[in-house]
Amino acid sequence: MKKKLLRAAVPLLVAVSVTRPVLAQTRPELPPAPADDTLRVNLQLLPDSLVAAPAPIDSAKLAWRRTPPELRDLVGDRIGCFETDVPHAFNSSVMAFVRLFTERQRGYTQRVLERENLYFPLFEKYLAKYNLPTDLKYLAVVESALIPTAKSRVGATGLWQFMGPTANDLRLRRDEWVDERMNPEKATEAACKHLRYLYGVFHDWEMVLAAYNWGAGNMQKVVRRTGKKTYWEVHPNLPAETRNYVPTFTAIMYAMKYAQQHQLHSPTLRYQYAEPLDTLQLGGRAFDLTRLAQACGYSDSLALVRLNPELRKPWLPQGYRPYAVQLPVAARPALALVDRETLFTYCRPLAELPQPLVPRPVPLAGVEPFPTRSLATEAAQRDRGAATAPHYRRVRHTVKRGETVASVAEQYAVSAAQVRRWNNLAKKASLTPRRQLVLFLPVAPSQAAAPASTTLVAATRPASGVDSRAVPALKPQPVATSSSEDSTPTPVRTSAARGAVASGRGVRATAAPQLTEPDDSVPTTYVVRRGDFLEKVARTHGLTVAQLMARNNLTSEALTPGQKLSLEVTSGTDLAAATRAAAEAAQEPIRRTARTTAKPALPSPQVHLVQPGDTLYNISRRYQGLTVEKLRELNHLQSDEVKPGQKLIVKS
Repeated sequence: MKKKLLRAAVPLLVAVSVTRPVLAQTRPELPPAPADDTLRVNLQLLPDSLVAAPAPIDSAKLAWRRTPPELRDLVGDRIGCFETDVPHAFNSSVMAFVRLFTERQRGYTQRVLERENLYFPLFEKYLAKYNLPTDLKYLAVVESALIPTAKSRVGATGLWQFMGPTANDLRLRRDEWVDERMNPEKATEAACKHLRYLYGVFHDWEMVLAAYNWGAGNMQKVVRRTGKKTYWEVHPNLPAETRNYVPTFTAIMYAMKYAQQHQLHSPTLRYQYAEPLDTLQLGGRAFDLTRLAQACGYSDSLALVRLNPELRKPWLPQGYRPYAVQLPVAARPALALVDRETLFTYCRPLAELPQPLVPRPVPLAGVEPFPTRSLATEAAQRDRGAATAPHYRRVRHTVKRGETVASVAEQYAVSAAQVRRWNNLAKKASLTPRRQLVLFLPVAPSQAAAPASTTLVAATRPASGVDSRAVPALKPQPVATSSSEDSTPTPVRTSAARGAVASGRGVRATAAPQLTEPDDSVPTTYVVRRGDFLEKVARTHGLTVAQLMARNNLTSEALTPGQKLSLEVTSGTDLAAATRAAAEAAQEPIRRTARTTAKPALPSPQVHLVQPGDTLYNISRRYQGLTVEKLRELNHLQSDEVKPGQKLIVKS
């Protein structure tokens, strides 16, 4: 009975199991359509995982993909075979720069190859001296392309591109005339010292090159921040210039080593080679290299300037420190034809040569000047200037509390720039109470005509007891001014005053005419302040140094604060004393030039101040022709020990 029931239930169970999946796959009913017969569908699209966001293009990787595999393998094998301690890793960055220097920038590489034989022997000598890898010579190519006068936008200068602070640490002299960063020999030795110091800090040449470019302090900060010590580990944390620095060095080294294989050498290139050089010690004399080039017969006047690239100007002034000029040995026969004094006299710069004095006629008592054409022209110009030139009077103003330069200028109807120029004031200088300001105010023509006529009458009337022929006729002289608004008027003496000053005789001081209107606003005494000197006081009050010394019976130009100086004429002998003092002052440059020409002064012994770390050997190498034995002999030294602060005579 049970078996019959099971047989009847099997077909029913099979039918149920088949109908359930069909019911599960039944399509659901759609919502009713809107009344306006428009179908609105809300689709939510998931992001397609097969489409990635656009990534920035890496130029090095792009160049790597575009490079033929045969060329990549060839360059990689050549760089891997370099027998050197300097970096020579090969990757996509290095390959990009290799193609740059051998294909797109072939002209740049060829210009470097022209100067290779001129500087590489010098680099190899100092690298061997300091026990450094010889291939570090390619570092100068990366820095300056072997141009000794190269200068970057941030101020790095020379073959090895030293900044100012680094040059000071390496004791490279820099002043107005000489910059030793552009001296190939001194800069190369300083670069070797700097590279040796960096290797002592990092002990890895790739890190040394990066630190040479970015600075040792910056590289140490990156190492401390990242905890990594090799170049390629910290490579992503470096700036763009430093990231490209080591690959550029490797690419330059490859391009110059395999220049023949890449057809970079050409017969049209002008290769430069080092020539034997000689030195000429100047000893503090003024010297012009362009004059020396002419004396040696060079067609190019700057031929010797290029052999001394550390000079900022083609000449050196008188009294400059002892300097040795580099010149070719081939020029020695031309210089042997004359003695040293004749050579130095010929090579003096134009700025150092004595300029001829302008001839000035001296009026004599009782003698009228011959009316030459030049004198007639000058007289006509003075007559024309008298009608057009304005007259000025000097006014003293005492500064009150709260006054400024602008308020004083507005008070006297002048510009603030004029007030500052007349009183030597800085642009942002403030005024202190009770300060004396000098101002020049224009005088109306009607007011200036009366004193002029009075002056003319007084000048034509001879004094009692004086021959009338001794007093020449006078004309009213205008004040020489410029047409500019801010120009400062300069008083001009009349012919009678010039004659009296020049001759000092023929007219008594008591008979001198009154040429200018007395100025009541000008003080008669002046109290010397701190920082005053005689020339400044005389210029401020419209006097000469000789007049001020004569009025105060001064024997020297030294002043002390609190000293009172008289500004008015105290006696009739003031003009004569001023005349004698002016004549002596005019003759002093001539006497000094004659003494200098007759017998040159002997140079004083040169002294060197010992710095920390100095030795007799290092000191002797800084001065031309100085040895350790001579240094001991000059300073009477019994041993080689020197102390910081000690003074040593290096040249007698």
